[in-house]
Amino acid sequence: MPATPATNVCFIVVMGVSGCGKTTIASLLASHLGWEFIDADSLHPPANVEKMSHGIPLTDADREPWLKEIARVLGGWRQAGKQGVIACSALRQRYRDLIRAGADDVVFVYLRGDRALIRQRLAARQGHYMPVSLLDSQFAALEEPGPEEPAIAVDIDAPPQALAARILATLRLG
Repeated sequence: MPATPATNVCFIVVMGVSGCGKTTIASLLASHLGWEFIDADSLHPPANVEKMSHGIPLTDADREPWLKEIARVLGGWRQAGKQGVIACSALRQRYRDLIRAGADDVVFVYLRGDRALIRQRLAARQGHYMPVSLLDSQFAALEEPGPEEPAIAVDIDAPPQALAARILATLRLG
């Protein structure tokens, strides 16, 4: 199990593969806490969205400017004295390290789920550029948070409201 998150949590990054519920859970957490919220998908450059919409997995080179933009948003919130929740895949440790930029006020919430369930959710999703065909590449890239990371893992085995309550209780923010 990953390390106990920082006690001075000001920022939560809800992470996991596409279709695990990041946006739903992150927006519920932000709403409950009264914190800022952003879906990192909205920060992708148009070229990334174009690639993904055509079923082409992103490379690390594609992701780097996007990850730096996420870190910039988080830094802006920090500088403005705000707290926030970000929905972001953050699939690899080096991505999470780039987003966190060494700060100790960021915790990652890894939404862990069964591939079949997530595939089913993606297939039912309407109006999103991420096709089901990219799910395998997401799982291939996924590095679950390790014990040295400020993260918790939460199984997506309950309705969104219950998951959000579980996360808030685990982080002692509820």
